[in-house]
Amino acid sequence: MRTIVRGLAALAVALGSAAAAAQFPSKPVRVLVPFGAGSSTDLVARIVAQPLGTALGQPVVVENRPGADGIIAAEQVARAAPDGHTILIATNSPLSAAPHLKKKLPYDPFTDFSPISLLGRYTFFLVVNPAVPAATLRDLVAYARANPDKINYATGNTTSIVQTATFATLAGVKIVHVPYKSEPLAVTDLLSGQVQMMFSSYATVAPHIREGKLRALATTLDARSPLLPEIPTVVEAGMPRFPIVSWAGFFGPARLPPEIQQRLNAEVTAVLRRPEVNEQLLRQAFMGSGSSIAELAAFAREQYEVWGKAIREAGIQPE
Repeated sequence: MRTIVRGLAALAVALGSAAAAAQFPSKPVRVLVPFGAGSSTDLVARIVAQPLGTALGQPVVVENRPGADGIIAAEQVARAAPDGHTILIATNSPLSAAPHLKKKLPYDPFTDFSPISLLGRYTFFLVVNPAVPAATLRDLVAYARANPDKINYATGNTTSIVQTATFATLAGVKIVHVPYKSEPLAVTDLLSGQVQMMFSSYATVAPHIREGKLRALATTLDARSPLLPEIPTVVEAGMPRFPIVSWAGFFGPARLPPEIQQRLNAEVTAVLRRPEVNEQLLRQAFMGSGSSIAELAAFAREQYEVWGKAIREAGIQPE
């Protein structure tokens, strides 16, 4: 009798899941962005949102929820109804770095989310205010060594936090951390000279580099960026390769019905294959790349381990 009851319960769940999937989406889909308007993640979300909404037959609305290294947005999605109408554009900040930077999180990076698809990877550059007497990365290291604690560095996300800590450790320099909620806020003070250096994604600083208001010294990519081919990699500039990857992907809340998860995966990966979408992403130096659900789950776990190792080696203590 118990076996029959359990079987009927499982059948009811399956039928309910299928019915929900058949009706999905029944209203606009919200994409929560862990960073502010104008940030690289915000721009990527907006590039993908419009064609994704067309494919789904409902608007895809981008909502910014900046703060706490992406934890605020991630927590809201983790607590959302698992019906596919609330999605997180997760980056390494809430899922790879925050678990190692914080002693306690309001969510579990593995059990509280349903992977949907990888979106791609960011390009980061080390930039300085032109008042800093450094034309190359070696110049910056020499200046920082000669002036301990005289350089203030900005961070607007966990990538910049870990990359700058890694840089300081490898270069043997003492520099002062000034954290910001997002890159655009950090760049404002970088332009004014209140902070002097920053590891930033391309989209946020590119206009200022072109206008000569900021100076790019190196990229953390393995190869030079085609958007700024004159800027060397950190390896070419004389430092070891940085171990971490800055990435973004779509995740829903845990217990997202498989049919909805698969529908979203199919539509997102199809959008990312469109030449016009890839062209827009490349203009932001974002390397678009979809994935299967299983591939994103494996990638997220791998990056969790890689970021944890990099954070420990940089000597960053959890708060």
